[in-house]
Amino acid sequence: MQPHRNNTSGHRQPAANATGHFKSLAISSPKPFVFHVELNRPKKLNAISREMWIEIKDCFEALAINPDCRAIVLSAAGKHFCAGIDLSSMMSMGEQMGEYDDVARKGVILERTIKLYQDSISSVERCPKPVIMAVHQACIGAGVDLITAADIRYSTQDAFFQVKEVDIGMAADVGSLQRLPKAIGSQSLARELCFTGRRFEAAEAERSGLVSRTFVDKDALLAGALALAEDIAGKSPIAIQTTKESMVYSLEHTNQEGLDHIRIINKLHLQSEDFAQAVAAQLTKDEKPVFAKL
Repeated sequence: MQPHRNNTSGHRQPAANATGHFKSLAISSPKPFVFHVELNRPKKLNAISREMWIEIKDCFEALAINPDCRAIVLSAAGKHFCAGIDLSSMMSMGEQMGEYDDVARKGVILERTIKLYQDSISSVERCPKPVIMAVHQACIGAGVDLITAADIRYSTQDAFFQVKEVDIGMAADVGSLQRLPKAIGSQSLARELCFTGRRFEAAEAERSGLVSRTFVDKDALLAGALALAEDIAGKSPIAIQTTKESMVYSLEHTNQEGLDHIRIINKLHLQSEDFAQAVAAQLTKDEKPVFAKL
């Protein structure tokens, strides 16, 4: 199933064929070429169950190839953004492992589950469309894993964050330890947060670079995130998606490897109609160009 955009005049209209497919996510297309994905387990404080892990991956892999999607806002329904991993899912996995006495077979079950959860979070980073996280109130454990895979993070002023895994006797294993230090640019602070599991507030998150803007309340947060997504969606999809690809690639490569990578891509993309239209519009001060779907 591939989510599909509704008419561009509607606001918060459900994406066709999407809401019937996902049980733990709500999807709409409130602005042209913008999709809004909402964690939708408010009674469980959006704790990430096995079903939600799978649906996040399916959703972002679908949006990655949807030509009607150019930017994505991810927020959450209810009181909190995300309370972390759903511990009942971990209990059910324990029951499955209990069927075996052999440690190797138990290890296979654990490895497959961890890989599924890792791939779910990584689907956000791998999605070529820019992803904006809109975080309110609590963002704990797996919630931090999720937001650090995004391109841009906004929050309410009352948001707070915790890398909580050490408090349940485990090391975070689906992205926080890898992405948080890069997101905030401080190994010292990242290690303090991950070793202690302490709560850090939106003001500290903004100072450290984990979030780039804070808003007075959830309504203002969503309005700001959607306005940013709409601005991005109005630009050349070739330019935006290539920019994200190059920036993600360059995180794990040397500067020269990053330069080589973008040079190989741009020898084709600088011949695109998007480039010609955008340059012409800048030179002639014409109206904003309208770009073809990608």
